[in-house]
Amino acid sequence: MALSILTNIPSLAAQNQLSVTNSNLQKTLFRLSSGSRINSGADDAAGLAIADGLHANVTALTQSARNATDGVGMLQVADGAMAQVTTLLNRAVTLATESATGTVSDTQRKALDAEFLAIKAEIGRIGSNTTYNGTQVFGGGAGTTDPNNWVGATGGKTNANTLAGNETFTITDTDTGKSSTYTAAAGGTDTFQTMMDYFNTGAGSSNVNVNVSLDPTGHLKVNDKTGNGSIVVSSGIAEAGAVTKATVSGGSAVYLSDGTSAGSSPINVVIGNLSASSIGFSTGLTAVDLTAAGVDLTSASNAQSALTKITSAISNVAADRGNLGAIMNRLTSASTVISNQVQNLSAAEDGIRAADIPSEVANLTKYNILSQTGISALAQANQMQQSVLSLLK
Repeated sequence: MALSILTNIPSLAAQNQLSVTNSNLQKTLFRLSSGSRINSGADDAAGLAIADGLHANVTALTQSARNATDGVGMLQVADGAMAQVTTLLNRAVTLATESATGTVSDTQRKALDAEFLAIKAEIGRIGSNTTYNGTQVFGGGAGTTDPNNWVGATGGKTNANTLAGNETFTITDTDTGKSSTYTAAAGGTDTFQTMMDYFNTGAGSSNVNVNVSLDPTGHLKVNDKTGNGSIVVSSGIAEAGAVTKATVSGGSAVYLSDGTSAGSSPINVVIGNLSASSIGFSTGLTAVDLTAAGVDLTSASNAQSALTKITSAISNVAADRGNLGAIMNRLTSASTVISNQVQNLSAAEDGIRAADIPSEVANLTKYNILSQTGISALAQANQMQQSVLSLLK
């Protein structure tokens, strides 16, 4: 190789390699000091996008678990209040039974009725003054839209009522984009039962997972069995009236989400009004009114009638508590599933984002040695130019 003093090629090569070594050494130090393999978008652009998306999922799910816990807390407050209502009603049973017997005088019945009035007043106070996080528990929540249920406007129907000919009813699953359409036979020979069977067990069930029924008031009801509110109903059945999303009064929606539309849905927590004039808010219950005329203990006959109503009220409270317990169990189950998701998504994120410490320590040792040898090689390359001077002597 010719000797040249214009360009020191070995020195340039040593400088270039030393620059690469120092760059890798700097990345290794960044990873060791932060514990993260990705400290900038340049480190792994695709990996950063995936890891940040997973982190957003984890953040949303963590808060959703807290939401579920808060929902359980509110239901526990309601359940505790209703347990006290049961205690009061059991005392009312004792009073009514005592007043109904012929060995009690009317004066004594007035005393028994005074305590019964106090019991009814206390039930009313519990219903109006029980709060959670500053919000009234019983019937205190604003009406919410139930995304899982659609209800027809026209009620009073039965399974045997006929439909006009050629009317259509369409249900679409927005998750899959599939839909099923029922067309009533010409001549008005089909019934509500025919249409409901088409969606529930017939050909229409292959595309949409729903339950179509008539509720106790005779309104056509469509329920999304997947529980994620992904159905859209388009009704051309005049006999059913306009079918819209159901509104749940006195309820609160516990929102659970992983940060995506597909992974988000509310769980409706419905706690109706509670007062002495309305005991029993669960679906299908007939509320008991203990404030109606004649529901008192001032006479043996009134006491006997009151006893029947009080017993019904106790049964309604038990049914309401069972309903709230079912929702509590659902929220607890949802929280458990969410915790499992958080664990697995966090592990997936860590696998992408976290630095492999043993590997980085090995790299640190390697690049430290390469840095030192690179500096030594650069010094030797610079020293080579000095040999040209010996030719001038």
